[in-house]
Amino acid sequence: MPNRRSAILVVNCGSSSLKFAVFGVTEGLARLVWGAASGIGTSQGRLQMSSAQGTVDDHPARMADHATAIEKVDTLLQQQTSRLDLVGIGHRVVHGGPDCDCPQRIDASLLDRLHALVPLAPLHLPHNLAGISAMRTQFPDVPQLACFDTAFHHGLPAVARHTGLPREYAAQGVRRYGFHGLSYEFIVDDLRRRHGPAALDERLIVAHLGNGASMAAIRHGRSVETTMGFSALGGMPMGTRSGDLDPGILLYLAGHDGLDAAEIEELLYRRSGLLGLSGVSADMRELLTHREDTPEAAQAVDFFCHRARHFIGALSAALGGLDRLIFTGGIGANSPAIRAQICAGMGYLGITLEEGRNRTPGPVISAAEGPVRVEAVATDEERMIARHVQRTLTNTQEVT
Repeated sequence: MPNRRSAILVVNCGSSSLKFAVFGVTEGLARLVWGAASGIGTSQGRLQMSSAQGTVDDHPARMADHATAIEKVDTLLQQQTSRLDLVGIGHRVVHGGPDCDCPQRIDASLLDRLHALVPLAPLHLPHNLAGISAMRTQFPDVPQLACFDTAFHHGLPAVARHTGLPREYAAQGVRRYGFHGLSYEFIVDDLRRRHGPAALDERLIVAHLGNGASMAAIRHGRSVETTMGFSALGGMPMGTRSGDLDPGILLYLAGHDGLDAAEIEELLYRRSGLLGLSGVSADMRELLTHREDTPEAAQAVDFFCHRARHFIGALSAALGGLDRLIFTGGIGANSPAIRAQICAGMGYLGITLEEGRNRTPGPVISAAEGPVRVEAVATDEERMIARHVQRTLTNTQEVT
């Protein structure tokens, strides 16, 4: 068919949701369509989609599994985008294991490796794999690429990969990996585009703060330390995840309260963090609304900011100083109140915000005379995945 628009589809499968975005290849990877299928496997399913023209589709939809969601998303896309020719599909995959240091074409061998890694990310990888399986069934002739959240941290120094456990556990894959790598990669790429390659020589901390939260110390465009480690539980407290814990607490819960592995998993992943501490919500916006009238909400916000300051200090030590701090993620890029509270009292590191700039970031939010440049920048993991797909297909001459 003439005048078909070449496009790349990006898919991010969660436990009960499927987020997607379509990028035009000839439009410089402009976002054409984006949306989500939520409530997969529940009675509260919903399909939502927006387009560059501003049209929005939002309606209830029962979806028993990810395969059904893929079918409905595909139908929705075909209805809303004329002359669309998918030339590649990119998948966000949370864990690539110790051997995946870059995006990889999906084939039977890679799928076997990813299935073997499920014990390392039991709450994430099964859904990533379900999305891949459904898309390969729906679009069997379209090249597909797995993009790993762990890949950016693949080159962590050996000292930052250790756990302190006996060496035989490292042979089983028990080591520090790091996550949110696609977000960090986008921020580094954005920094290079805005300020040139010399900016990557700076000592940089990126704070990806959202429902999932982590930070990374970056030098020369590479991760040298990060707050998440073996799993997506470590480091910062998150919406429903605990963040760092004294491992003795888990021994106590198992011995004193009789919690088994499944109950501890449920506690750490779904009942802790901002939700567990506040008893109100996992949503930072709601906690900020209630902090004046609900002491527990205020305590959860204070704890989150306290831990953020702790990790900024620790990562600065790993870098031997700090030149630039970039806030990103849903909270980091969009909450002036949280940024202000985190940075308060950090003048000893050279971090000083300018109140007016912080309220309307663009992107610099630090005081002009401050030695550390502080910024608030929106991340775009989907665009980063689309770039990887385009680059891979171009290198194999499958797309122009």
